[in-house]
Amino acid sequence: MTHDEFDALFDRLRRDRLPAPVETTRRVAAAGLVRTGEVVAMGRPWDSVPGPDNPKPALHQMTELADVTAPEPTVHKDFIASDYHGKAQTHLDALCHVAYRGLLFAGVRARKVLSSQGASYGAVTDLLPGLVGRGVLLDVARLRGRDWLEPGDAVGGPELLRCAEEQGSWLRCGDVLLVRTGHLARRRRLGAWDADDLSAGLHPSAMCVLNTSQASALGGDGDSDVRPSPVHGVHSPIHVLAITAMGLPLIDNMDLEALAETCARTSRWEFLFVTAPLNIPRGTGSPVNPLAVF
Repeated sequence: MTHDEFDALFDRLRRDRLPAPVETTRRVAAAGLVRTGEVVAMGRPWDSVPGPDNPKPALHQMTELADVTAPEPTVHKDFIASDYHGKAQTHLDALCHVAYRGLLFAGVRARKVLSSQGASYGAVTDLLPGLVGRGVLLDVARLRGRDWLEPGDAVGGPELLRCAEEQGSWLRCGDVLLVRTGHLARRRRLGAWDADDLSAGLHPSAMCVLNTSQASALGGDGDSDVRPSPVHGVHSPIHVLAITAMGLPLIDNMDLEALAETCARTSRWEFLFVTAPLNIPRGTGSPVNPLAVF
């Protein structure tokens, strides 16, 4: 895809206002998907170990142990911190996270609303109380009969639709779409690699499917972008199209392996999806631990 073709796609998908919030009736319908009460968590472990895909490890330090506290009760305290916008931490991207051509979603100039104090527009607090609705797993690796897609493999819109059709999980307005490439299955089998340079993900044209179906959010077991980028000069075209053009929050670095196993075992690819960011005023995102309830 040339840069001009990408810009044309951006302009075609661009919205001037946010998609309508998921209606209460749709949340109630999603709650009706709960039959057994089985819960699957999709957050990756807090990763404090450096590696090729984790150059800025999360911090976890004990700040108080029982041997320095007054007798009974003894307490233990710890400190955590994370530069979470990377490839190791499951996190939710707010609309202030990505600018393209100097502009955020709806044409707001980034320099006017972002500073060292954070964002006055599109902050993660705008996504509170959280994302609740019908979740749909599109297991593209399973569709291809493979444990995982190789880094650099791109997934197009027709393949997403074929996956939904073969699973019997038709896409509906307000869905939270989760796309599995098998990223973590590969990482656990073969070891870590620098996913910022090489990863499976969506081709930019696939965003037309999410636009037509009116999805409310997109999640993946990578960060949804295929790399190397198919667009010269645009490192993360899916981030640009989802966040900046369409106003669609992204959930990056999810662990979809247990979810894929549960979906295959139960032959159910839809579920109640729930996640919420931390209440971080002016924040550009938040670590999350999304849940699927069956």
